[in-house]
Amino acid sequence: MIYVRPGSQVHRLITLLSVVGDFPIQSLGLLGNERVYKVLVNKLNTKQDFQNPDTGEKISCRLLNVCGKGKWKSVRFFKGGIPILRWIGAEEYYLSAFAGHDIPGDQDHRDRFHRVGEAVAMCMNADIEIRAYLLPQLLQTGYSKNIPDEPSLYMAKDIKRIGQTELNKTCFSRMVGAIFAGRQCLAVYNTRDAAMKWSGLGEFKTQQNLKSIAGANAQINAVDSAVLLAESDSVALETLLEIGKNRRKDNRFDSIFRHIHAVPMNDYGVRLLRLFCVSDWKEKILDYLFDPSERSYNHGDFEYDAFIDGIYVYSFLDCDIARLQRFRSALSHQTGLTVEILCYPQQTSLLQAYIGRLASVKVIELAQIEEELGVKRRNLYDR
Repeated sequence: MIYVRPGSQVHRLITLLSVVGDFPIQSLGLLGNERVYKVLVNKLNTKQDFQNPDTGEKISCRLLNVCGKGKWKSVRFFKGGIPILRWIGAEEYYLSAFAGHDIPGDQDHRDRFHRVGEAVAMCMNADIEIRAYLLPQLLQTGYSKNIPDEPSLYMAKDIKRIGQTELNKTCFSRMVGAIFAGRQCLAVYNTRDAAMKWSGLGEFKTQQNLKSIAGANAQINAVDSAVLLAESDSVALETLLEIGKNRRKDNRFDSIFRHIHAVPMNDYGVRLLRLFCVSDWKEKILDYLFDPSERSYNHGDFEYDAFIDGIYVYSFLDCDIARLQRFRSALSHQTGLTVEILCYPQQTSLLQAYIGRLASVKVIELAQIEEELGVKRRNLYDR
């Protein structure tokens, strides 16, 4: 007998699939121990007995279906297992979101599902609410506080369903969702193992649509930031180099979103997402690092954060590669400056490759910043 308890591996897997529909087998490690989850998926691919510990209700079914080959291999619900979604209040949403369990299996759709699934798994681990069926529905117009202050992820497919006009605006976007946390809205992209490529016009329309939705539902007037998920920081470096090669500025990602926070899809990246959800997190980090008399407050001739004893200090603790690109561009036109960059240990290889000898690097542990900002796990999915 398998008990579907909140916090258990089977409950987390059911919760994830209830909103993403299809998840890549190769990314099961994002949920926890990869070997354990692969064993679980294989087990749930055969008929099992399940029990709801709260009500005592029992179901005997094959819960999951594994399909596809190689990197396209996926796990989905088996049709006979869908009734178990009633136990978590997700059946109606799932059947509506996925056309009654009609999930396309072609490569383009599966690639999209995998990008969305990985992003949702990262947010889930960061204690960001991903259960669309528990979140307020988005409003198309108005100016209200509809979205809760607690961090939440609205997936792109739910944003697109607000109205036909919005669907037309965002149908060519690479955005997989948007994180709302207090007074900020972050567009979320997943570039996986390749440098990010985009259509400037499509992403500009997406940004404008998201700004309208943020105003109507969270009273947020500006949406100028995005989270760029990738398999590693080396992909972020490739994306940075691609930005510099693109001569058409209107097609550049950094012309749409002024701030692009690069986040690797691993435990360190989960901690970054949790940090990003702290109210005024950027300012709090800078206030912790520097005295007010040392800070630039964006009034300098180029983007740096403090001037200390003749040294220009730049903080890359925000993981903002768009800002980093502007910083390096400014440095290349400056001479005789002593410059220092503050970063996490995981960022040193990216900075050494991208900045080179233009600046020295000083390392700060992420745990130090987490403690100062009071970042704590909410264990949202364990209850």
